[in-house]
Amino acid sequence: MKVFKFGGASVNSADAVRNMAQIVKNHLESETLVVVVSAMGKTTNLLEKLVPCDNGAPASCRQELRQQLEDYHLDIAKSLIPNDETLVTKVLDLLHQLDTTIHSLSSFHFPLSTQYNYCYDQVVSFGELISTTIIAHYLNHLGINTLWLDARQLIRTDDHFREGRVDWQATQEAIDKWRAESGKWKDNNIILTQGFIGGTNSTLSTTTLGREGSDYSAAILAYCLDAESVTIWKDVPGFLNADPKFFADTVKISQIPYNEAIELAYYGASVIHPKTVKPIQNKGIPLYIRSFITPEAEGSSVGDYKTIVPETPLYIFANNQILLSILPRDYSFIAEDNLQVIFGILNELGIRVNLMQNSALSFSICINNNPQLVKPLVERLQHMFRVRYNENLQLITIRYYTQEVIDSIVAGRPILLEQRSRTTEQLIVPCQ
Repeated sequence: MKVFKFGGASVNSADAVRNMAQIVKNHLESETLVVVVSAMGKTTNLLEKLVPCDNGAPASCRQELRQQLEDYHLDIAKSLIPNDETLVTKVLDLLHQLDTTIHSLSSFHFPLSTQYNYCYDQVVSFGELISTTIIAHYLNHLGINTLWLDARQLIRTDDHFREGRVDWQATQEAIDKWRAESGKWKDNNIILTQGFIGGTNSTLSTTTLGREGSDYSAAILAYCLDAESVTIWKDVPGFLNADPKFFADTVKISQIPYNEAIELAYYGASVIHPKTVKPIQNKGIPLYIRSFITPEAEGSSVGDYKTIVPETPLYIFANNQILLSILPRDYSFIAEDNLQVIFGILNELGIRVNLMQNSALSFSICINNNPQLVKPLVERLQHMFRVRYNENLQLITIRYYTQEVIDSIVAGRPILLEQRSRTTEQLIVPCQ
């Protein structure tokens, strides 16, 4: 059994879905293929604006955004299978469920980020539900026996919304149960399910696994199914040493050791979600990164290798960063009890720290500048500490650096914070 994952860019139009279907068809073998699919195009971004909260889209814009959502998906559905009222009805039913969900959530007030996170997961998850419904229907229309499965019934998590933590035992049991049920897996060429989403183990409320979490979904399923391999289909030819949007002369990395991939993902390499590699490393499952634009090309592989090939500087850029400096009000030292309080608040709000540095009198952290999370974080910290911050920053990570490479990337900008190890340089500078 193999696992394929297709992201939003690979299914962002009717032509893209046709291309995805052809790739799947070309790889059908005697065993079932598990296919994990994201929301189409930029659907998640649109749905985020529909989440009922104080900072959501104005009421005057909501109807227009909702209509955009409907038009976009119906246009794709009707282009794939003209005059198929069954598919249209399926899409409209899901959109009606979305409307009902938003309406029920709107009757509450959400001053706390944890409540916002719950609302976020219930709304944004509809992107994956709609995309997989359309694609499953289309594959069956082509004569490819496809079973649609609800990932919320398979991937079980805790109640940590927007960053659901997987309950591996419950997830394994849920997947084993599905496999054991007659006809659920055996008589289908394709098992199609959603990336990014899961369900709480307590109430089966919808959770998400973090932005771009569909890669992680594929790894979870591969682990629980003892899959032969995982293939992530991207709009790039493989794992590149830099983002081609910013670098003209990128280098494709042909092979990456598991531990190297984990580090690069942790630092923010957008090709792989940070949590993806560990589950497949535990069982020695290879990960392939290939292009859906040139599917015949070899791509890159992550596996049990000794070194990265070729060894070349790798660049990772994270924009829209904020640097917080946290200082005790009485000018005392930053001690373990201070750090315990700070990390407790970060954990409660579900905020990931991209870089941290401690001195005698202050503790600095670099995080994504998400207003929904940063505002309550600063408010909580200000009750106990003095807080200073810089916005509009860029976090640069260079793996296998040289001083010449660092100087060329920084380009004379002031360095607000710097950390260096034998192989990795991280810098926080103002955005260009």
